[in-house]
Amino acid sequence: MSARRLSVVVCFVFTAVWAAVGTAPASADSPWAPAASASIHPGVQTTSPSGQCTANFVFTDGTEVFIGQAAHCTTTGGPTDTNGCMTPSLELGTPIQVQGASQPGELAYNSWIAMQDAGESEQGMCIFNDFALVRLAPADAAKVNPSVPHWGGPVALNSSGVPDLSLIYSYGNSSLRFGLTPLSPKIGIVLTTLFGGWDHQSLAITPGIPGDSGSAVLDANGNALGILATLGALGNGVGDLNMELQYMAAHSELAEVELAAGTEPFNPLQLPLDL
Repeated sequence: MSARRLSVVVCFVFTAVWAAVGTAPASADSPWAPAASASIHPGVQTTSPSGQCTANFVFTDGTEVFIGQAAHCTTTGGPTDTNGCMTPSLELGTPIQVQGASQPGELAYNSWIAMQDAGESEQGMCIFNDFALVRLAPADAAKVNPSVPHWGGPVALNSSGVPDLSLIYSYGNSSLRFGLTPLSPKIGIVLTTLFGGWDHQSLAITPGIPGDSGSAVLDANGNALGILATLGALGNGVGDLNMELQYMAAHSELAEVELAAGTEPFNPLQLPLDL
């Protein structure tokens, strides 16, 4: 990233985030484990026979608890096969190892499978409707907190998109960082939104790397905007979570599943340590 672009990002940080400080959906009767001790939360690693990814947000239907990942995390295609309307995937019910869980979860929904069943072919949807849910074992539900590490939130679901040059916040957890957590928090900007809202092209510090796929992305107010879908030298593609959830509701039996709000305040002033 050029020095000029870096200065733009830093400028946005100190001029546009103050209004979001301290927003929190915390509740005294929260059903979730305390954030400080929860072993399952956004940012943990999920591992399947296809490889390792970073979990995004926590979801629930009021009875069962799910954690999100990218659909391509269970692909059986090659690393350059990004068209979810054509690329095969592991079947629903596949065991998924979730960091911090005592038992494997199971693949409960995969947008790639849903799109193929529906015969979809629209380019933007096929690439950026990249969302899956892992159903956690009941024994692990008490170990979950939905707050995003470092940043806090999500406050709610972003249902309206974001303007160009909006700030975004994320947390990657690729094993390629060898446990160096100061490299996990990310701050960036949305460059533009494409494909009718499916894709928010973005730049971040530090860039996403393999293993960060599926990471949670928050908007400037701490709302859940999307998940990291594609990696590129010139930017990352963030799939729009609201559109992905709408698709899931229309094409699966999980229509009652909703985003779980974080218990920790969204705090965009906690800058990444590597910035």
